[in-house]
Amino acid sequence: MATPRERFVEALKFLHELQNKGVVGIHTDDMPNRKYREILLKNGFIQEVTKGWYIATNPEERDGETTAWYSSYWDFIVIFLERKYGDNWCLSADQSLLLHAGNQSVPQQLIVRSPKGNNNPTALPHNTSLFNMRSNLPIENHLMVTKNGIRMYNLQAALIYSSVSIYTRNAIDARTTLSLVRDASELLSILLENGHTTLAGRLAGAFRNIQRDKIADQIIDTFKQADYDIREEDPFTTKLEMKLPVRERSPYANRIRLMWLQMREVIIDRFEVAPGLPIDKEAFLKNIDELYVTDAYHSLSIERYRVTPELIEKVCSGKWNAKENEEDRKQRDAMAARGYFQAFQAVKESIKEILQGKNAGAQVDKDHSKWYRELFDPSVAAGILKASDLAGYRNHQVYIGNSQHVPLSVDAMRDAMPVLFELLEEEPEASVRAVLGHFIFVFIHPYMDGNGRMGRFLMNAMLVSGGYPWTVIPVERRDDYMQALEKASAEQDIVPFANFLGQLVSDRLQGKVVANLPDAG
Repeated sequence: MATPRERFVEALKFLHELQNKGVVGIHTDDMPNRKYREILLKNGFIQEVTKGWYIATNPEERDGETTAWYSSYWDFIVIFLERKYGDNWCLSADQSLLLHAGNQSVPQQLIVRSPKGNNNPTALPHNTSLFNMRSNLPIENHLMVTKNGIRMYNLQAALIYSSVSIYTRNAIDARTTLSLVRDASELLSILLENGHTTLAGRLAGAFRNIQRDKIADQIIDTFKQADYDIREEDPFTTKLEMKLPVRERSPYANRIRLMWLQMREVIIDRFEVAPGLPIDKEAFLKNIDELYVTDAYHSLSIERYRVTPELIEKVCSGKWNAKENEEDRKQRDAMAARGYFQAFQAVKESIKEILQGKNAGAQVDKDHSKWYRELFDPSVAAGILKASDLAGYRNHQVYIGNSQHVPLSVDAMRDAMPVLFELLEEEPEASVRAVLGHFIFVFIHPYMDGNGRMGRFLMNAMLVSGGYPWTVIPVERRDDYMQALEKASAEQDIVPFANFLGQLVSDRLQGKVVANLPDAG
């Protein structure tokens, strides 16, 4: 008879086999051995999602942590719906539009259409749910598309059949999707075939709002020529003051541009006027140097590294040596502290150039890869990472702990990063460069690790470009900071983050201490 330990090992091996097969949503049929389920559930290796369904989890996750669920969400939904409805389902037009716009945030409630739906919600973890709407699917198969297993309306049908509220609730996503339409003919066949005059008038107004007058005119003229009475109506509540590139095919690139435009005025209203580049540049740099230990302690502590001012002083003085000292080589926190010191020096070199009048966006675009290499150089020296791991942006999908926001895919990230630096170069306001530089950098999440530290370095380089003081985000306010970033990422609401940083910078301008080191002992 197997011992409890042997049964535990067997259960883990079985779970490992399932994961190797790519199984994300685990049904009881996939794991018929009830004892295995009980062992894995008790020890935190799986979590129940809904009756008869589980996902794999990290047993080290704390109660209430959402990472396992949010990172599994879309893969689980596909498996769950396929088992429930076969191929007889699709997402609602509104949700389809969000995905076409590159918005993969986990929705509070996902609406799914199926003739087999029961018009009831299915409760899912962390207050999310699935609403199974009983509804026929589009008769025309060409109106649907499948991406990564997700069955949804195609881009054109999503625009036509989305509710009018999508233009006010999700203006950035609606404009992003509109910008991907190249010609009115993509929409007119569906609109005319079904006599959708109201929807056509709404779309014409929407296209005119994003300065695509040619498409708007084609829709109106074609309907009038077909003897339809059509009235143009703009469904947005604000006008778009910029013209999006006509040839841009990436929704992610346009989405970044739209977020920037929508958010920048909010930030300007919440920041004091930039002081301008300092006259005494040496004194300004000396002040940054004096803040190093405090900045390193708080920035590393935000990322859950266990560091002390004494450890930071040790690596700063060069006493920490991974090549000669076995204990130093093993100490993850010390390597993070040493990497932070090296990166901080590289950031200071960039700031020296910015203080001499170099364009801040262009300088950081040129230098940020060096910052990153320095941040993780100690891990290369210790043999934990290969030098090739620091060669550039990530090559795999990454997730953010406890966040509904799903960072951009590798291809999307490569579309979006040049746009971020293009916007940083063109932006005249240092406060906007600082807030949106930080936020959009972590929104994109271009690296496998270190994105938060890099985002805070970028933020301070941009603050300095306007003469604002280097500003430390205190670890004691980590929850406020993370919640503000989450609000911006998942809901495109930059107000909490702008308020948060604006107040910290204002306090620094007034000479207030915004972050302290812990008391000794």
